Amino acid sequence: MEITLIRHTAVDVPPGTCYGQTDVPLKDSFEQEAGVVVERLQPGRFDAVYSSPLSRCVRLARFCGYGEARVDARLMELNFGRWEMQRWENLSGPQLLAWYEQWIDTPTEGGESFMDQYRRVTAFLDELRRLPYRQVAVFTHGGVIACARIYTGEITFEQVFTTMLPYGSVKKIVV
Repeated sequence: MEITLIRHTAVDVPPGTCYGQTDVPLKDSFEQEAGVVVERLQPGRFDAVYSSPLSRCVRLARFCGYGEARVDARLMELNFGRWEMQRWENLSGPQLLAWYEQWIDTPTEGGESFMDQYRRVTAFLDELRRLPYRQVAVFTHGGVIACARIYTGEITFEQVFTTMLPYGSVKKIVV
């Protein structure tokens, strides 16, 4: 099965803000960025289309002509808990230090670890593999795409932050 992973377009939050699962607005450049995504998807004939429930993904799916995309919460970005909408530079404390040292297995304060996110993304992918689809589109987030790339063996956990795909990216994987 070929899965086309589509990362949402640029968000309208100050740089350095931790926004994870917060439903943040998109930049005014949305239509221009989304137009590029549409071009990258052509010809996009999919057996099924899925989306994160966050509006930045649903809006892009609709713009691309997939208003019927199935919403699945497992496709959401990492839950940063109490760190959501905080500036990284303003965060402190032992939980932050522990997360910086062991971000794969250590949960954020009141949120989840990257491994928690990886498990929910792989549960989605495992379920998808059992369905009779050949071509699937998924409108989602950078962290989810990183999890999918780990799942296929394209990258390792340690490469997540150095290989994050930019907003509006379209990445195909085979599972």
